[in-house]
Amino acid sequence: MEVGLSLGSNLGDRRANLRAAAARVAALPGVRVLAAAPLYETEPVGARPEHAHLKYLNTVLIVDTPTDLDALSRALHAIEDDLGRVRTDDRNAPRTIDIDILYAGTVTRADGVLDLPHPRWAQRRFVVQPLADVRPHLTIPGTHQTVSAVLAALPPGEAVTRVADVWLD
Repeated sequence: MEVGLSLGSNLGDRRANLRAAAARVAALPGVRVLAAAPLYETEPVGARPEHAHLKYLNTVLIVDTPTDLDALSRALHAIEDDLGRVRTDDRNAPRTIDIDILYAGTVTRADGVLDLPHPRWAQRRFVVQPLADVRPHLTIPGTHQTVSAVLAALPPGEAVTRVADVWLD
């Protein structure tokens, strides 16, 4: 099943954090990386004023995986934990790594454990832009527009700057 993952980092060596996370994802049993979007530097969204200066590097990985989605979600959380992510009550707190499942094939679910597609993917230019780079014609379940059309409809304002086309070794 094709799965889209959003990766972001705004603490430490952000590029190294993304590379390490991508390598760990690729090493999961049965996972094959199909595409990696360019890296984008972005302003933090919803961050507290004291964290507003900590810009993110964001990207998207497209993977193929036979793993059940709950097992994949647990594995991704373990990767985040291993790479130093500290979870707090502030859902927009700075982090070494953040990995979100954006979509998983045509699966839709909202059970509070794993909501698919990601409920806010289409509102976040830092997600939609890199996703459009690798899957512009994809229509994610629950939408009736391609990813590129969703990107074109986003309001201006959120700064998303392409910083590297190739970032994986």
